[in-house]
Amino acid sequence: MVLLVGIAAVVATADQVVKARVVAALPEDVPIHVIGDLLIFRRVANPGAAFSLATGATWIFSIIAVAVVVFLVWFARRIRSVAWGVLFGLLLGGTLGNLIDRLTRPPGFGVGHVVDFILVPWLLPAIFNLADTAIVTSMCLFVLLTLLGRGIDGSRRTGKAAD
Repeated sequence: MVLLVGIAAVVATADQVVKARVVAALPEDVPIHVIGDLLIFRRVANPGAAFSLATGATWIFSIIAVAVVVFLVWFARRIRSVAWGVLFGLLLGGTLGNLIDRLTRPPGFGVGHVVDFILVPWLLPAIFNLADTAIVTSMCLFVLLTLLGRGIDGSRRTGKAAD
């Protein structure tokens, strides 16, 4: 539980610190080529979900994010595995990072736009942020742990059916 909370705090804090610096230093919607066309910083205010989908439903994403945070905090006490603790810490931290934007940024409480700024055009057409990266990393770890048969208690499941 301590690991999960620690990772979540680091992720959410780093996300918010970086976003504050990005907002202060980068003009909106002006691409800054960091590494040629491989890595570009371009600040946008995202009112929707991934790929700016459902831009009119920002308040719904806020409610879902609050529900995810509540569930993760409630569920955290069941986790006995370091790997699952890391996974849920990344997920909680990323969710909190974007939720803070939705609650504190313009145009208002619950409908704030998420600050996105990382563009890797050769890999994805989307612009994203550190919180998004933590969420996607947690989902990749989820798939890996599931494929390896690792339980949240640290046990390893085999492919044999129970008798």
